[in-house]
Amino acid sequence: MGGWDAGPEDDEEAGAVMRTVQRQLKLWRESAGLTQAEFGAAIGYGEEQVSSVERGRRIPRPEYLDRADEVLSAGGRIAALKEDLAEVRYPKKVRDLKKLEADAVELGAYNNSVIHGLLQIPEYTQAVFDARRPPFTEEEVNQQVSARLARQRILDPRSGARVFSFVQCESTLRRPIGGRMVMRQQLERLLEVSQWRNVDLQILPLDREENSGTDGSFRLLKLKDGATVAFSEAPLSSRVMTDPKETTVLDIRYGVIRAQALSPRESLAFIEKVLGETKT
Repeated sequence: MGGWDAGPEDDEEAGAVMRTVQRQLKLWRESAGLTQAEFGAAIGYGEEQVSSVERGRRIPRPEYLDRADEVLSAGGRIAALKEDLAEVRYPKKVRDLKKLEADAVELGAYNNSVIHGLLQIPEYTQAVFDARRPPFTEEEVNQQVSARLARQRILDPRSGARVFSFVQCESTLRRPIGGRMVMRQQLERLLEVSQWRNVDLQILPLDREENSGTDGSFRLLKLKDGATVAFSEAPLSSRVMTDPKETTVLDIRYGVIRAQALSPRESLAFIEKVLGETKT
């Protein structure tokens, strides 16, 4: 198995971590008196793959580091690098968003195109990225899917660290992304999550005369220090906003959207109704 492609050259955080990892791997290999070809043969990788890792062109997979630790008798020192690489293998934009979400005590999100990323099942996420045009490479799709699913850990109802509210436009429930079976499983996932104590899920029906979310999807994050950060999604230029003049506008808009939507209990019944329609 190969490694992940390294991130863009302007990703300073990932670059710093990668330089540390490649330097450590090279030092350990040379201390053991092994050439790249010999080391590759010992851990089950080709010489070119070893060279790419040591030059920072590839991010080594966890199993690469585990084998290297074993062959070089590093006593867990090389395997420990997996934790440092766990974050930087994802695109910088995703890492930044993940950090903001991890620091939030409350997250609110409105979506009118797809099911929110924190609520998606793997098959739905895969279909979303597969549909992108111009298309991602297979490696990029795998990277994006892994990053999105990794962010879902913060939704764990057992942590009690934060609360979530989601408003989904009815259109996102009826758009069969991934096919009929995937959509049924996705709706079942919504029913499951909507009953968690830390989650409020609301549906904004298409027959509502008033819809304040026609400008597009966005999310709001209330941070521990009391600040509010907004994330606005657009086809080519999604952006993070911290200026109170902007975040206040979206905060007000989100409150209006929640008022226009069905209540959480009504939304649960609505999702059950749509799920029932997919089975007929």
